[in-house]
Amino acid sequence: MERARVLLLDAAPGELLGRELERLLGHGLAVTLNLRRVADHDGVRAAWAGRVDFTDIDGFDEAALIAETVRGGIGYHAVKSRAGVPLRAAFLAAATDPALANRLRVIGRAGAGTDHVELAAAARHGVAVTHTPASNANAVAEFALAQLFAVTRSLVAHNESAHRGSWCPSETPAVELSELTLGIVGLGRIGRALAERAKALGLAVQGLARRPAEPDRVPRAASLTGLLATSDVVSLHLPLTAQTRGLIGRAELALMRPGAILLNTARGGIVDEQALADALRDPAHPLAAAAVDTFEHEHAAFASPLFGLPNALLTPHVAGMTRTAMATAALRCADHIAALLAGRPAGVPVVTA
Repeated sequence: MERARVLLLDAAPGELLGRELERLLGHGLAVTLNLRRVADHDGVRAAWAGRVDFTDIDGFDEAALIAETVRGGIGYHAVKSRAGVPLRAAFLAAATDPALANRLRVIGRAGAGTDHVELAAAARHGVAVTHTPASNANAVAEFALAQLFAVTRSLVAHNESAHRGSWCPSETPAVELSELTLGIVGLGRIGRALAERAKALGLAVQGLARRPAEPDRVPRAASLTGLLATSDVVSLHLPLTAQTRGLIGRAELALMRPGAILLNTARGGIVDEQALADALRDPAHPLAAAAVDTFEHEHAAFASPLFGLPNALLTPHVAGMTRTAMATAALRCADHIAALLAGRPAGVPVVTA
């Protein structure tokens, strides 16, 4: 029986690449590895030649991705992504063309978010979309706290000043975490992990959830406006959907407490970046600072009106990138893809439109 074909669009980095490939091969899958994001092309080719096939494409170039997918009329049964390569209607139509020897059946995401996939088009073409929720919950929760520490204690500014040889302590004393109320928008796995850690550090915590209250001991705010008005720090932990896009705009930012801080490790589209930049430029605005790890435009298209603002701490979507989180996501994603291709969907998370 011919093995199911999997295109590994963006493999896990470093030594984790070998573990990911072994897991996929151990499931009896035929793997084509995209080398574009692999650091040691020659070393990887030498180590894996004869066991996997290779390609080298920019996954963010839709034309190149489609060309690889339909090359020789062969096609792939599954595609795995990690960095959020857009998989839109044109790609899905091409990858499921009946003329292909192997039509796309599964998209696997090593991570929680699936907003890079056009889910409605995937459903129309019979493509299952699986992901790895909770694989990075601890990593992202820890990162949100790191953002909070860095902003409240002005670590970046102090570091830059010290490197210039300037002894320049803050004129205004910093606040301690126990003086602050943290509002968490989204009480899924990440939001609850953050709440648990924040309470251990002495912060008062309140949350807002889309679902009815669960027994997680996080006090609930009655509304988003109520949470914004009564929190010193607001941390976002929601998926990007039609309902959450633009959730935090000018009106919402204006409701925040004087001196408030906004943390976003969720998705860039949830926050109106221009409105956020304008607020941070305005000394009279109640918002004092923001720490942003996710943006409306990322990777090669990375651009933001937040560039250059001293009260905006910017990082390149790295909140979930710990060794444990990435290993869990990569291996779990491989297992999910294999199970769905084998017709064993029980227990595999599948995202619908």
